[in-house]
Amino acid sequence: MNFKYYLLLWISYTTISCTSNQKSIEKNAESLAEITTANQVRLSAKQAQNAGIETGMVEEKEIFTVTGASGVLEVPPHNIVSISVPMGGFLRKMLLLPGTRVKKGDVLATLEDQQFIQLQEDYLLAKSKLQVLDADFNRQQKLNAAKATSDKIFQQVSGDFERQKIMVRALSEKLRLICLDPDGVNENNISRSIVIHSPINGFVTSVNANSGKYMHPADVICELVNPRDLHLSLKVFDHDAVRVAKGQKVTFYGNSDTTRKFVARVDLINPNIDGERTMEVHCDIENYDQSMLPGTFVNAEIQLKNTVVNVLPDDAIVRWENRPYVFVEEDELLYKMVPVDIGASSLGYSEIKSDIQGRKIVVKNAYTLLMALKNSSEEG
Repeated sequence: MNFKYYLLLWISYTTISCTSNQKSIEKNAESLAEITTANQVRLSAKQAQNAGIETGMVEEKEIFTVTGASGVLEVPPHNIVSISVPMGGFLRKMLLLPGTRVKKGDVLATLEDQQFIQLQEDYLLAKSKLQVLDADFNRQQKLNAAKATSDKIFQQVSGDFERQKIMVRALSEKLRLICLDPDGVNENNISRSIVIHSPINGFVTSVNANSGKYMHPADVICELVNPRDLHLSLKVFDHDAVRVAKGQKVTFYGNSDTTRKFVARVDLINPNIDGERTMEVHCDIENYDQSMLPGTFVNAEIQLKNTVVNVLPDDAIVRWENRPYVFVEEDELLYKMVPVDIGASSLGYSEIKSDIQGRKIVVKNAYTLLMALKNSSEEG
């Protein structure tokens, strides 16, 4: 009685256990792709549909090749101003420091010298004499027309008048050189000092003088920079130099923040290879961070001339252990992971250097196959 009871119990347990294991195996078979070799994976039609697997062929497409470059943000020469005084003078007042922001027309410095007084005196005397000669010229012109005076006298008066006009014009230009308006100079406002105004908006980069110092005509009092028109100066290695052309797009970023990228265009190419085997390329900046100052070092990528190459969408390429692969459809729903060599990438496509033309490639959701393959391999 007891023996039969235990026998029936054991048979029931065995049957239930086998049925449970079989269901578990069937369930795992449905959830996991079939791994036929180390680099192949087979999907069921339902699995392929759920994973969104799509295939395509290698195609020819025009693609940008990109070369790296480094450089610096620079101010063009026309935005750098050296302040000096053509006649020289003693610097009486200047309250500038490097970094001081100035606006066009702001007072930069005040200078004094007896030359300024002498020049104003010469101008006023020459102007007064010109008025006398002008009146004499008009009188002699009328007399000469009436044959009341000789041509020789009229020519002499006319010559004196023209010479005096030239002198007044020359002295007026000298006054403008020292920032004095000739029309505003008269006997009541002769000044021993002149005021130097800023010709641009910007900031002071250097100060080379102090109050009381005599500034010679060749001396630079200070330097100003307008940073609003920065340009990008890059160094390109000689093997890429022949492929750089005006108008090519440049993407650059500063070393302090590599995530923020800005755009420039190649504008000027210096056709000379220096001792470091590099060529200088100047670029016009389309947008940049206003906090980036002249002299900021940057890294850049130049989009070189277009070339027609074999490409696949970037979604078709997977990486495993730092190597690129694609999945090739060997048979219906059977995919093999194949290593490939890739080149330049642009606009969502990458150049394929390996010979896989004419074969069906997984171009969408390839990473799903990679995960299925590697996860199943680990469990096996």
